[in-house]
Order: sequence, then C-alpha cells, then structure tokens
Amino acid sequence: MTTLREPAAALAEPVERVGRGWTSALSLANGAVWVGWYGPLQILLASQAKDFAPGSGMSKETMLAWVTGVGAVVSLAANPVFGALSDRTTSRWGRRTPWIVAGTAGGALSLLLLAGAGGMWTMMLGWALVQLTLNAAFAAVTAAVPDRVPRLQRGSVGGWLGAAQILGVVGGTGLATAAGGVGTGYVACAVFTALGVLPYVLRYPDLRLAPEDRPQWSWRGFLAGFWLSPRRYPDLGWAWLTRFLINLSNALVLLYLLYYLRDRLHYADPDQGVLILTAVNGLTLMATVVVGGVWSDRTGRRKPFVIWSGMLMAVATALLSVWQTWPGAIVAAAVLGIGFGVFTSVDFALMTDVLPKALDRGKDLGVINVANALPQVAAPALAAPIVTYLGGYRVLYLVAAVIGLAGAWLVGRIRGVD
Repeated sequence: MTTLREPAAALAEPVERVGRGWTSALSLANGAVWVGWYGPLQILLASQAKDFAPGSGMSKETMLAWVTGVGAVVSLAANPVFGALSDRTTSRWGRRTPWIVAGTAGGALSLLLLAGAGGMWTMMLGWALVQLTLNAAFAAVTAAVPDRVPRLQRGSVGGWLGAAQILGVVGGTGLATAAGGVGTGYVACAVFTALGVLPYVLRYPDLRLAPEDRPQWSWRGFLAGFWLSPRRYPDLGWAWLTRFLINLSNALVLLYLLYYLRDRLHYADPDQGVLILTAVNGLTLMATVVVGGVWSDRTGRRKPFVIWSGMLMAVATALLSVWQTWPGAIVAAAVLGIGFGVFTSVDFALMTDVLPKALDRGKDLGVINVANALPQVAAPALAAPIVTYLGGYRVLYLVAAVIGLAGAWLVGRIRGVD
C-alpha cells in the first residue's frame, strides 16, 4: 500500500511523477462518476420525459429541458462549494477521499430514487440530488491531479482521465440501454458508480494538511473566495470562457440527440442509434485523448492543441446541420471525437496551469468546472426555442458550431501558457 508523504506536501508543487497504478485507479473513479451522469443524460431521463409528458401539458423536450436545467443549476453551486470544503477538510483520511466516498454513495442512492420516480417532480428531485452528490465526488477527484501530478505530466494524466470520461459516457449509455428498462438502467448505473471508486480510495491514501497550513474558518472568507476576479487573474478568466463556450456547443449537440434521430432522421431504433453514435465518438476520442495529452507534455505547449481541436469540433457540429442523414451523423460523431479527445486532455492541463493558489486548488477547479455545468443550464434555454420555433435542428447545430468556433478563437487571449 502506498504510504502518506509528509503532511506539508499537500500544498507543495508536485515534483514526483505518479505511477500507472495511481493514474488507473483515479481514472476508474472518474469514469464511475461519469457513468452516474451520462446513463441518465443519454437515455434514461429522455425516456422518462417521453413517458411522463402525455397529460402533463408540456412536450417531452420541454420537460427534459426543465429537469436537466434544474439539475445543472444545482451542479453550478455544488462543484465549487464541495471543492472548497475539500480544500479545508482535515480528516485522518485526507482532504479529498471523504468527499469521493460520500459523494458516490449519495449519487448511487439518488439514482435509485430516480429509478422509482413516478412523475416530473420526483424525476427533477432525483436528478438534482444526483448532481449535488456526484459533483462532490467529482470536485475531489479533479483536485487530486494538481495535488499529486507535476505540471509536465498533467497532459498525459488528463488524457487518461479523459479516456475514462468517455468510457463512462459509453458505459453509462450501454448500461442504460442493455438493462432492459428505465428502473433497471438506473440500478445498473448506481452499482457501477458506487463500486468504481473503491480501488482508488482503498489503495491510495490521501495527502493531509499540516496543522500550520490549515486556514482560519469564517463564513465571510469562505463565500468571498468564490469570486476570482478576471482583472486579477485574466488567464483564468479567458480559460474559463473558452471552456464554457466549447462545452456549450457540445451540450447543444447532445441534449436532443435522441429526439434528433427519432424526429428528424426517423432512425428506426433511436435508443440504439444514440449508443452507436456514442461508441463511434468514443472510439475516435480514445484514439486521440491520451496521445494529445502526451504530445502536449512533450512539447510543453497547450494553446495550439486547444485551438485546433476546438476548430475541428466546430466543423463536426456544422456537419450535423448541413448533412442530416444517418451516415452524416456517424461522420460527425467520429470527427467530433477526434477533436474532443485532444481538447479534453490538453484543456484540463491548461486549466491546472492557471490555478492561482495551492491552498484553493479544489475550490478554484470547482469554479472552473462551472464552465462544464453552466452549459447544461444554457443549452436547454437556447435549444428548446430554436428547435420549436426558430428553424429546428438545422439551425440548432449551426448555432452550436459558431459558439464552438468562438471558444477556440478566444484561447489565443491566454498569455501565461504557451
């Protein structure tokens, strides 16, 4: 079993490279969280909305938008708050491990609540609890990287975390589809989420704060710490904005994918179609996510990789607008995966490179991760009226491509990272 380093190392800049075992275990824990998120997002929530919408007075698209939007609002607050709490945790098990365990256990129970949902309100409550609890775990998993990984290894570690992320998306979609029903799909995702974190938390003890490093607690200071001034930290501000725009573009693509296949392409089995597209996307993403991170580490550069991957994703999204056929969807999924693979690993490394303070790594990464959650709020607000009133899926995916292109272009404004 790995032994704890000296407590003061919790705030030191890491210099010792992490091993494959540590990276693999943390990646599995990360993938387990994404199974808990994307089994519902890809299949189960949309299926429930379709079942609950008749007689509710709203369309399935609107119901799904409300449920995912409320969950995303919860996520907006949960990730930075739990990140900040983990920064200040002084338990014998370290700063991050207690939140990984508690978050995944709570997430599994919340998924079981969703399995028994009987209408929109219980579905909304269950999904909000899933977002609350799994974001506690995700904030701690993410913060473990700048805690333990030296800068010039973060691209490759970020690549493996990205690979686990897409495997979590594919695995969650596969579990939700193969389980044979909505309830059993939630149960399968819950079990995997709970078990997937065990190798990391049982095998690798966490770093602890030295007594002299423990910050003084005050509610005023705690709440004030969530504001990171773009004037004081401009690179962090631009990095946050680029991540937000590219993730918003991606969220617009994914939100109504099931309905796009059913209602626009008239694909015979849209549930299976989502799984096929997710698998194609995952295969091409897996081909580039680790390679892109390793290549970035070796060159010592981040921005060119993020810019070109963002542009490639914008091209793939535009394909869904201009080539609305099943073959077109497959090509778009493949190209999107190539770009998103490089973006996932290198953008993560770039974000850790612009963090202001070692003591606040969890909180600051939580604020950055708002750029992952906020698109889930903005995407339904943008997508629902576009699909319903402003031109349908063709216009939706064209707007998504323009947003992604803007995100890629703004990466050039970051000055402190090559």
